[in-house]
Amino acid sequence: MKTRLGTIYGFVLAGVAMAFVGAAGTVVTRALTGPSRTAEVRERREQVFVVPMGTLQSETISPVITSYGRVVSGRSFDVRSSVGGQLVLLADGFRNGGVVGADQEMFRIDPARLETAVALAQSDLAEAEADLSRTDAALALAEMDAEAAQTQLDLRTEALARQQMLAEREIARAADLEAAAFARAAALQTSIGRQQAVAAERARITQAGIAVQRRRIALQEAERALRESVVIAPFDGVMTASTAILGQLVSANEKLGVLIDPRELEVSFRLTNTQFTRLLDGQGQLRAAEVTLLLQTWRSTQELRAVLDRADAEVGERQVGRLVYARLIDPDPATVRPGDFVTIRVNERPQADVVRIPAAAAAADGRILLIGEGNRLEEVQARVLRNQGDTLIVTDVPIGRDYVLARSMQLGAGLRVEPVSAVASIETAAPANDPALAADMILLDDDRRAALIAFIQGNEQMRAETRTRVLDELAQPEVPRATVERFEARMAEQ
Repeated sequence: MKTRLGTIYGFVLAGVAMAFVGAAGTVVTRALTGPSRTAEVRERREQVFVVPMGTLQSETISPVITSYGRVVSGRSFDVRSSVGGQLVLLADGFRNGGVVGADQEMFRIDPARLETAVALAQSDLAEAEADLSRTDAALALAEMDAEAAQTQLDLRTEALARQQMLAEREIARAADLEAAAFARAAALQTSIGRQQAVAAERARITQAGIAVQRRRIALQEAERALRESVVIAPFDGVMTASTAILGQLVSANEKLGVLIDPRELEVSFRLTNTQFTRLLDGQGQLRAAEVTLLLQTWRSTQELRAVLDRADAEVGERQVGRLVYARLIDPDPATVRPGDFVTIRVNERPQADVVRIPAAAAAADGRILLIGEGNRLEEVQARVLRNQGDTLIVTDVPIGRDYVLARSMQLGAGLRVEPVSAVASIETAAPANDPALAADMILLDDDRRAALIAFIQGNEQMRAETRTRVLDELAQPEVPRATVERFEARMAEQ
């Protein structure tokens, strides 16, 4: 009985197994010999991409040159002591950040030694003037002696002439003639001596006059030193780099601080040679173009006005481009100070018949995708005139045609797309970045931001477009955390 049941179970299991094998064979045969319904549907359906759409519109645009720089003082005064001595007076504002008014006494050196020098110089001058007076009197007496000697010489000459006349008549004796001749010779010698004395006295007067002039100069110098013991502020300003302490002994020409005019400020920034050329006028001179300065203050951005003033006369060592200065217009001392880091934006001359597109719409070489008939993509080559961060200014494109605002790797000529009108304008359109990275933003303090910007500006291996994009990110109030961490890691490696 058991043997019969086992045989029956064996036949049943064998039949089931053969049924499964047959069904599997049928499925495999159909898969190999004919397409399935799903495959047929996939072959018949063309993939369509949804793309944001914009329209190429011609306009007149003034390209903007963006740079970065620091505010510097346009007028400053090195506070130095012209004379040495002890500081006996300091103004209340003579300290870092202190305010000093125009014509205010800033500091004073102990005048005792200088007053003594003035008194001695006055005494020396009086002595020299007295010596000059004595020399004048001696000259007058010498001239009187010379006149008397000349009179005696004239008399001796007349006496000799009479003796010669008598000798010719043989009335006078030879001895009398000889005595008259000797007397005239002696008078002549005396007269010459008196003339030499007059000349010597005149020379002494000249020397005495020179001595008086020197004493006067010495007195003026002593009085000037006494005046310079008190230093007056030449303009309203703010003190910085102050090292003066009341009672301190200072030496001549020692620097005690710097007075800065907070209303005479300028910003220095560097441009490439190409950017600098775009700011020149027809005569090759720098245009007095207006400049916009953006000053980051915690969570807000202050906008300041300036005007191009001048360019540096030479290119610094290991520097490129041109160093340009712009003068701030009516700066508020409470808002901006020397040393502030600012973003500079300068408008170029207007460009007519150009088109502004997002930077994400073009390939690296300037190719853009147009939406043609049947929503098929067409590719055209645009000529890029300016790179304005997230936007491009281009020309040589078909005006009025629709184009793809954000180009991706899978898009190309001939593909069919479903265009969607963009909600944001071109100016506010953001690049297609990773949303997760865009959401992770951090705030930077001024020192940390300035260190990152300085590192990026000094990195010669970075491409120009990458440098511009990163600097634009750092100029915003909030910066992507990934950007900050990436560049701070590079800074730590150096």
